[in-house]
Amino acid sequence: MIEVRQARYFLAVAETLHFGRAAERLAMSQPPLSQAIQQLERQLGARLFDRGGRKVALTETGRVFVKECRKLLAAAQHAQEVAAQTEAGLVGTLRVGVVTSALSEPLLGTIADFRQARPRVELQVMEVDTPTGQDLVTRHDLDIAVIRPSAPVRGLRVRPWRHDQFVIALPERHPRAAERSTVAVDLSLFADEPWVWLRREASPDYHDQLMATCRRAGFTPDARHLANSILTQLAMVACGFGVTLVPNATAARTFQRPVAYRRLTDPADIVELSLVTRANAQEPLVKEFLRIASGESIGAAQLK
Repeated sequence: MIEVRQARYFLAVAETLHFGRAAERLAMSQPPLSQAIQQLERQLGARLFDRGGRKVALTETGRVFVKECRKLLAAAQHAQEVAAQTEAGLVGTLRVGVVTSALSEPLLGTIADFRQARPRVELQVMEVDTPTGQDLVTRHDLDIAVIRPSAPVRGLRVRPWRHDQFVIALPERHPRAAERSTVAVDLSLFADEPWVWLRREASPDYHDQLMATCRRAGFTPDARHLANSILTQLAMVACGFGVTLVPNATAARTFQRPVAYRRLTDPADIVELSLVTRANAQEPLVKEFLRIASGESIGAAQLK
């Protein structure tokens, strides 16, 4: 295996055809250089230079070897530059897991800004649910997860990112759907309605926020229909299966018809989305993404 150092020594002699001048270029004395070239020739089993009289000339093998050594040095230089750029967060791959309903602002703006700041970085996005996102970050299969709040997981750091309030989603033919959208309603009015509910295993903390909101209004919802995502909940409401609660930001951008939305008279603040990374994440690209997202970020929590 030819070393980069050997290639550099050989090229210095090949380009000057003079061991003394080559040694000066390399900032070393001539004897060690001569010994290194002799060792290289023994290693290759071929003469690289003709050393007749005072002149040094490349052999045919030497002339061919020049091209290969230049390729080797160029590859080594490229590898060094890539390593430095990766360490600086200028190149590489960032893997982001996202719950479906997060594919809107502020994530879209964050991704656009990240791509502008790091145009040579490959950004890979995967749709996940909250437990899967946590698991993939833990296993180093994702770098960042944009997910719903969930139970603490050892080794993960959670940054609450987007706060919101629940609104109630109604089928278009519901009696209260005809009211002005600006009219706030008391959630207790829907205590006897059939509800479209989110499975707890899809997002435990978010599910518990839903349940706590209903119980604060004095009832436990009749969860007749179950969904695995907020978008599926809204699709089922659109089909007339029942009512549900969704974050206001989600309501503003999906299913404007045949779903109607009403503000609540006693809205509760919720953490709708969080940015989740490994607690000890030091990758430059992760730091850069979080830096760009920090314009929307609201605090951070370390889970140990």
